[in-house]
Amino acid sequence: MNTIVYYLNIALILSSSFAAGAQAQEQSARDWASLVGQRFRAERDIVYKIVDGVALKLDLYVPYDNTPGPTALYIHGGGWQTGSKEQYALWYLPYLQLGMRVVAVQYRLSDVAPAPAAIEDCRCAFRWVAAHGAKYGIDVNRIVVTGGSAGGHLALMTVMGDASFDRDCQEDATPRARAVINYYGATDIEARLSEERPHVNKWLRGAADRQALARRVSPINYVRAGLPPVLTLHGDADEMVSYEQGVRLHRALTDKGVPNELITIRGGRHGRHTWTDADTIRAQRAIEAFLKRHKILTLAPPPSGGRVRR
Repeated sequence: MNTIVYYLNIALILSSSFAAGAQAQEQSARDWASLVGQRFRAERDIVYKIVDGVALKLDLYVPYDNTPGPTALYIHGGGWQTGSKEQYALWYLPYLQLGMRVVAVQYRLSDVAPAPAAIEDCRCAFRWVAAHGAKYGIDVNRIVVTGGSAGGHLALMTVMGDASFDRDCQEDATPRARAVINYYGATDIEARLSEERPHVNKWLRGAADRQALARRVSPINYVRAGLPPVLTLHGDADEMVSYEQGVRLHRALTDKGVPNELITIRGGRHGRHTWTDADTIRAQRAIEAFLKRHKILTLAPPPSGGRVRR
């Protein structure tokens, strides 16, 4: 066999292997999509807090058999003024595919109540999950708080903020997150005042001292030793929340010895829906590695207990 034929045969074998692997992955994804409804159920509109006559609710995506497992507490974005827990349901799927449970949080938007209401609500939601989650299959010792944009900011403040935001909470539980996954959330609201962003101004409206309030709701001011690990994903072409905000948080956490990572999406703009498929997959693989590295995820298979549907 001459050299050219030999290498052609090797190439054919490798290409066949790669094709078989790709087909297996595709089949696995198709199978999971077909079975997810048998693995998980939705518990909708559970009231976790009533404030000023407004009932605030959670949606839970949990296994049928209530087997305890790691959970993502997901806080939606929308500049504190738009969005809903239902709107982002498709973004929960990667967490479910990892065998995690998902808690989706409703909070008061800025047309209902200005800052710091949204932070107070998210922290109260976290307390509710810590108090009641076990009966729904939530391992309260493996809760990851996550969100994008305003949701990323609120995720950081839910974990990093202090007890002054907890005045309206109706649960006494004191939760501790195992990690934070922050998708391009603002970390320094005070620095954004000069940008004259309408949604920021709306959220801070009515404050006697806007600068003081902006400082109070800025995660960068709560960086301290002992925080749980933080993963930040941020595009360096983000036109809404400066990439520098993610860089500053990364540096501040590192200086305090907090385990953290910054995943940079080269050319990435604001919002995962604007990223390339390759960047979105790379970000998801980084999340999986982060969760495994910090022993939040194990190699155990996703929940299998479901209902037979005929």
